[in-house]
Amino acid sequence: MENATNNGVRPADELWVKSLVARSVLRAADAMTAPGVSPSARLGVLMECHGALLAARGPGSELSFADFRRQVRGDPSLLLPEGVPGWDVDELRAVDADGHVTEDAFDIAAEQRLVLRILQKSGRGAGLLSGRDLDDEVAQETAFAQLCKAGSQKVYESGRTDLIRYPAGPVSELSELRLPPLVADLYEDIPYASRYRGWWFACPVCRWPMRVALRREAGQQIGVVACWHAPHQEMGATYRFRPVEGIVPPELLPEPPPPPPDEREAVLWPDLEHIPEAKPVEAHKSLVRGVWRYTCVPGLAELALRDRLVERGLKVELWPALDAYDLCVHVGRKRARKKEQVRVDVKDYTSGTALAQLIHAQEGDSGGAEWLVVPDHRGSQVHLLSGVGAKYGLKVATASEFGEMVCERSGVAWS
Repeated sequence: MENATNNGVRPADELWVKSLVARSVLRAADAMTAPGVSPSARLGVLMECHGALLAARGPGSELSFADFRRQVRGDPSLLLPEGVPGWDVDELRAVDADGHVTEDAFDIAAEQRLVLRILQKSGRGAGLLSGRDLDDEVAQETAFAQLCKAGSQKVYESGRTDLIRYPAGPVSELSELRLPPLVADLYEDIPYASRYRGWWFACPVCRWPMRVALRREAGQQIGVVACWHAPHQEMGATYRFRPVEGIVPPELLPEPPPPPPDEREAVLWPDLEHIPEAKPVEAHKSLVRGVWRYTCVPGLAELALRDRLVERGLKVELWPALDAYDLCVHVGRKRARKKEQVRVDVKDYTSGTALAQLIHAQEGDSGGAEWLVVPDHRGSQVHLLSGVGAKYGLKVATASEFGEMVCERSGVAWS
């Protein structure tokens, strides 16, 4: 798999190296930061990750165990072999200042792994996937397979919408969603890094548990709460609270809001007026991280675009043919005899380069979509993705650009 480097696509062996480094750093960071892990177990994971990293770097590229441990908290790109470019993520770190594994580290590992799996299935990949890597994919595949099992479009839409709308909540409410048992099992206890004294807070954008940390500022301890997904933080899902004692729940105070979006993007902007209230950890659960990140987060963009277009009078089919692609938008003026059916796939990748590699690996969109739509906060990826997509007849736009375009062609206003 060779291609020009100016379109973000790299040889398959390089993808394997980057995937191996990314997942080794992610596992090491998790082992270093997770509470309740015995020293011997922690050391065992770190030694395994160090060995995997040395294999990725190849002979003649020395890295001591001590240097590896130090660098896990730094920029993972510095652990790549010489000549292999780093990831296109600004200020990438595997562990943040609060001692938590970052969402960016999780994303680059997951996105590189997905591209590698596509290549291996087509016989063009290098390297092997470990049993642990395969385990990482089980949750996503379980959710998809179980929702498709009935063979009913209506059942699939209902189940997937429930996963997106309810990524966390009281067990009593989650049990009423009528999800297949194996999908319901993907809800687990609230993550430890999202807890404070038996409480947790749902992101106002995605409703998944936000991360919680305590810091000292000006000699005082303060609590800091923010969504794990950086774009949601940038929309305003960041808060502070005064630490409390006893059974009194903490109350959040919002950080200063970001500048308002422009008129076109405001159509899809989430409502963050409501300040999240503390919820008890007991009798509450949340989806596993991978399903939240790659089903719920992009699903929000899919549902929002569908809802706004339907409100403006357009017909939109959601996940046609059991998710062959994400949206089928019927475009044309109201009295038109025949309307154009536009097939759309929505992707929310942290790494635009990884998404470009996926497009190339699939030779376009695997489900036959003719438009690739990214959320407005991924607008900087459009130029790169357009260059790769053009080779396969795949057009690229941000969600608000696409919404405005199809509304104009249908004779209605977007904003």
